[in-house]
Amino acid sequence: MTVLIDALGHPVSGATAAAIDHYDQAAHEMCCLIGDPLATIDRALAEAPSMSIAHTLRAWLHLLGTEAPALATAREAAEAAARHAGTDRERMHARSAALVAAGRWRDAARVLEDLSAQHPRDLLALQAGHQADFFTGDSRMLRDRIARVRPHWNDAMPGHHAVLGMHAFGLEETGDYAQAERTGRRAIELQPRDTWAWHAVAHVHEMRNAPKDGIAWLEPNAVHWSRDSFFAVHNWWHLALFKLEQDRHDEVLAMYDASIGGPGSGVVLDMIDQSALLWRLALRGVDVGDRWQPLAERWAPHATAGNYAFNDLHAMMAFASAWRSDLAAQLRETQRAALAGDGDARAFTAEAGEAATCAVQAFVAGDHATVVALLRSIRSSAHRFGGSHAQRDLLDLTLIEAALRSGDRPLAAALAAERAAMRPASPLAQRFVARAAA
Repeated sequence: MTVLIDALGHPVSGATAAAIDHYDQAAHEMCCLIGDPLATIDRALAEAPSMSIAHTLRAWLHLLGTEAPALATAREAAEAAARHAGTDRERMHARSAALVAAGRWRDAARVLEDLSAQHPRDLLALQAGHQADFFTGDSRMLRDRIARVRPHWNDAMPGHHAVLGMHAFGLEETGDYAQAERTGRRAIELQPRDTWAWHAVAHVHEMRNAPKDGIAWLEPNAVHWSRDSFFAVHNWWHLALFKLEQDRHDEVLAMYDASIGGPGSGVVLDMIDQSALLWRLALRGVDVGDRWQPLAERWAPHATAGNYAFNDLHAMMAFASAWRSDLAAQLRETQRAALAGDGDARAFTAEAGEAATCAVQAFVAGDHATVVALLRSIRSSAHRFGGSHAQRDLLDLTLIEAALRSGDRPLAAALAAERAAMRPASPLAQRFVARAAA
């Protein structure tokens, strides 16, 4: 029997030529975060139902959104991938997806690490592993997983832009901003629709506290990163952060209504950005009106999910701010169940998630001393429940504001000075310093 080969030279079990074409298109859409890769991979499986790697890609499409209702479908896809696997590479792929479906992100990341060492041109293994590193807060592996394979890639290979875009993000998360920007810009030169690469360079500008540069990077180029992109909300969020840093509050609220929260997306990754932006506005004393209430309703079905503590934190922002004590209580009960369970949900919650979630609830209740105690306890380990530096900065902002409101002047002054040293050009940092000295 003839074994077909994919675009990067890997044998593909159970495939037809037409199915491989659909698979390659789905992989392209997934790398660029555009289109509808799930519909595309379903076309591949309709053509070749026993194509193992297509089942694996379908599993990842149901896993990487951290949506609890999608886990059953992901498990079924991973089981089908294992059942039809004809090579060790395909079996490792199926195992990694099954591990994440079972809540074992860190074990899956290790399987994918080994898979990439053996098959450095396996783009799906790299992308799935990169996302696993992100969700587990492993910034070093965000960089090094991709650095290890770069000698095996060149511009003539399909998907090289994605390798560069992922490496750019890993470089940014480990503080190499100059190389991150160069690498991300090169990815965009190769593929202007690579939404992840646009996002990686946006992170560079955020960490450098360069809002003017960030706006110049994103705003004129929205047609590339927002059109037909299921990652558009996150990049709109980045653009909003740059404008927030410039105190353009009315524009930020208008952006929220037009592109971030107003359209009413109930996708978890979108709702994280919605909660985070409203929370940052509220920390600055901006009246966000009744925007918390519909967001809390969208978060409501996830109060009992318990599969990813970073989601819990952002759900609690909405529940507490909308004064939905019923949903807040439900979420806390879900966290207690997660702490009694096994798998990485327990670890994410124990290591940072529970303290962070309780802190935002206490902040809304006005118990600022408790907020300070909780957030100080996890400052050095908060990366262990995922998110980027830019996303977790919300915890530092909340801690500084709570220290100021609690009346702990020495701590508030120390934290304000710390932020001003990192972001000397930041108007917000200078206001923190002034308030702490008043």
